[in-house]
Amino acid sequence: MFKKILLGVGFAFLGLIAVLVIRTLNYGGVPDTVQQVELPEPPAISAERAARHLSEAIQFRTITLSSGDPRPGQEGPWLELQAWLEETYPAFHDAASKETVPGGYTVLYTWEGSDPALDPLLLMAHQDVVPVNIGTEGDWTGAPFAGEIVDGYVYGRGAMDDKGSLVAIMEGLDALARDGFEPQRTILVQLGHDEEVSGSGAEAGIALLKERGVSPIMALDEGFMVVQDNPVTGGTLGLIGVAEKGYVTVQITVTAEGGHSSAPPRDSATVRLSRALIALDETQMDADLSASPTSDMMQVVAGEMGFVQRMALANQWLLGGMVESGFAASPQGNAMIRTTTAPTMLSGSAKENVLAQRATAIVNFRVHPNNSVQDILDHIGEVTSDIEGLEYAPVEGGIGSEASGVSATDNRAYGVLHAVASEVGGGAPVTPALVIGATDARYASAITDNVYRFAPSIVGPADLAGFHGTNERLSVENMGHLSRSYAQIVMAMDEPEADE
Repeated sequence: MFKKILLGVGFAFLGLIAVLVIRTLNYGGVPDTVQQVELPEPPAISAERAARHLSEAIQFRTITLSSGDPRPGQEGPWLELQAWLEETYPAFHDAASKETVPGGYTVLYTWEGSDPALDPLLLMAHQDVVPVNIGTEGDWTGAPFAGEIVDGYVYGRGAMDDKGSLVAIMEGLDALARDGFEPQRTILVQLGHDEEVSGSGAEAGIALLKERGVSPIMALDEGFMVVQDNPVTGGTLGLIGVAEKGYVTVQITVTAEGGHSSAPPRDSATVRLSRALIALDETQMDADLSASPTSDMMQVVAGEMGFVQRMALANQWLLGGMVESGFAASPQGNAMIRTTTAPTMLSGSAKENVLAQRATAIVNFRVHPNNSVQDILDHIGEVTSDIEGLEYAPVEGGIGSEASGVSATDNRAYGVLHAVASEVGGGAPVTPALVIGATDARYASAITDNVYRFAPSIVGPADLAGFHGTNERLSVENMGHLSRSYAQIVMAMDEPEADE
């Protein structure tokens, strides 16, 4: 009898091993649903010329610091940049009409297509940049607002975020116009003026298009790129943002009796607030690895990983805890799989020997598409329910948004972007992914389900380190990639979809 039990256990174990191995060998690669697209050959575009133009665009100090920028009287750099665009790209400006979106300095271009039955293509970028930290100017290889070209890189604030894309869109469209390209599908270009502080310009521009009944076949904005030495596979990986996180900031307040610090109670307002923050840190919101785009990304990258890692990804019914722990081990990985919790600001007593009667914390949550803002509020209530005198609510007047929807990966729009990313990355694998920051693209969801966040360039860790930091830069080669790719995207999308 005992031998039969051992034999049965052995067969069960071998069966389990067989299932794990078979599932592992059959897992990974690009899904069959991704459309295969042959990219057209665009007009010749000079990377060096595009880089010189990026250098010039950087010199316009379109810096936004807070909501409402640029203030009256400070709009000069925006107007100068827009005048420069007209002067630098005459062929496109002759082909397209231009309007300023009411309420700011966001610009909307319309290049009318010959077939009004086709939904338009919307390309997005933004004019504004973040400031440079005072005292760090001397740390730059090229002065932050000089647009210097050093050793094959254009240095300056906005090179990557987002004047590189803005200039490249113009380079690609101007080249098409000079070459005699006449679109069937209307091309829209929206250049937001305040993405770095609120995106009110993009929001107003999208609202204007919605009012006109415009529903683009695709909206394309900044977001991901092709990344070398990426933290997921260690190699080169093209990442196309098919969704982005939402944003909400919550104020948590604990009230209690104050008094003199010489006779403190054991459970003061500050202590209770600390308990609440620890509870939120230790009880993170749940991750769901089965949902897109995380599940899609895991399938693509599995083929680039070792057998053990691939086995874990392929058999999450058994090894899901291991996979989640692997993602959660790094801040970037954790942000991809769940809503994140970040206490950022604290306040309490006004004097060191006075007990706080009101202790507050500001906690910023980046909302995963699996969750809603209400889910977050419910979560706070659950993990702090035992703390007396605690109240919480979204910060009044603060910026906030739900997570975006997840855009499709089985349509021509994604197929075109997939092909472009593969070409730029020299055949590197390409995957849909979740953008953990905020872009102007979040507003485009109001007029189209097909919203993507991808700038067709290839960057490494040194390039990414300059994003919003010192030595922001973009290579001359990448200006060629971007300009050529935007022209290809326009040409490849200039035909009807099967359901149009």
